[in-house]
Amino acid sequence: MTHRILLMGVSGSGKTTVGLQLAGALGIPFLDADDFHPPANVAKMRSGVPLTDEDRAPWLAILAGKLRETPGCVLACSALKDAYRQVLVEAVPDLKVFFLDGSPDLIRQRLEGRAGHFMPASLLESQFSTLEAPKNAIRLDIAEPVDTIVARILFHL
Repeated sequence: MTHRILLMGVSGSGKTTVGLQLAGALGIPFLDADDFHPPANVAKMRSGVPLTDEDRAPWLAILAGKLRETPGCVLACSALKDAYRQVLVEAVPDLKVFFLDGSPDLIRQRLEGRAGHFMPASLLESQFSTLEAPKNAIRLDIAEPVDTIVARILFHL
């Protein structure tokens, strides 16, 4: 059985780490939404400026297309607002959504210890203020080990 899975949460919640392991366990492709941001979005975030809904709209359209054309995949995407998730769910109605949730302190520690990513820790507050916790998703505690989180997702699938 193929699954289309969305791992969502703020930057630093472990979407890529969990997603790579989950995709490997399922034998399906992993897609990192960050790889599909237009250069202008990356430059904006790198300079510490939060993205607007207008900035995200073309990016979300690209992601919706990738989900439609990939029969089984794990997509790591912040998808912070319900409207963003709706774009993805409308593209793929059977999309399974998992919310990687954790405390701002833990996530800030992770962001500050991360090298080579365009998202600075200074934007974390804007991520949390934008976040609309999903109602129709499985919530996973990021304080748990990655293996445990992946096992929980596999159980729910």
